[in-house]
Amino acid sequence: MTGTPAALAIENLRRSFGALTALDGVSLSVAPRERRAIIGPNGAGKTTLFNLITGHLAPTDGRILFEGAPITGLPPHAVARRGISRSFQRTNLFPRLSVLENLRLAAAARGRGSYDLLGSVGRLWVPLERARSTAEAVGLTDRLDVPAGALSYGEQRQLEIGIALATDPTLLLLDEPTAGMSPEETHGMTALLAGLPREITLLIIEHDMDVVFTLADRITVLHHGEVLTARARPTR
Repeated sequence: MTGTPAALAIENLRRSFGALTALDGVSLSVAPRERRAIIGPNGAGKTTLFNLITGHLAPTDGRILFEGAPITGLPPHAVARRGISRSFQRTNLFPRLSVLENLRLAAAARGRGSYDLLGSVGRLWVPLERARSTAEAVGLTDRLDVPAGALSYGEQRQLEIGIALATDPTLLLLDEPTAGMSPEETHGMTALLAGLPREITLLIIEHDMDVVFTLADRITVLHHGEVLTARARPTR
């Protein structure tokens, strides 16, 4: 009897930029519902790994499987349609649109068929309801009508997580979600992420080890583009 496939399986993944090898034979497996942290110094290849998983870069060699199916080299929109979403180190919002409109567009993008980017926010009921429920999940219910560019930095990061969640992902990739945050904002973001449903498999790049130890079931260490070690989170 065949067991459940890994949520994400990476096999001998390599990516070179000319003479520079950013990733060199990386292999790892992330189980469904797992929360995995990727740590390592700047230049270790962490963001390159995320870019390969999400289709923003094509690998030089190796392959990527999502729920047992190959996604190697698929474009970002095709990867997203399969249930993978991500956030970035820098906020990636529509600053002039409201919180609700940002979330509504993300929710509509995962759906099938056409949707109206320029019409009234209330024209599509399902994405609108998804947007409202996501705003509640990330603590922005009272900021729905505020332009994204007018939010505080911490709120913008909350919104970016919300945009990723609004696509209803199975696998969520978070690239430095607490970068640039105050201690209070970091605490709030950590609590938000800890409260995500376990049905969402989480892969997170993070430098703050308190955040890593709070969230991660397992930790993979990258160094010079290679997996240095992978182990369960130590108990404290």
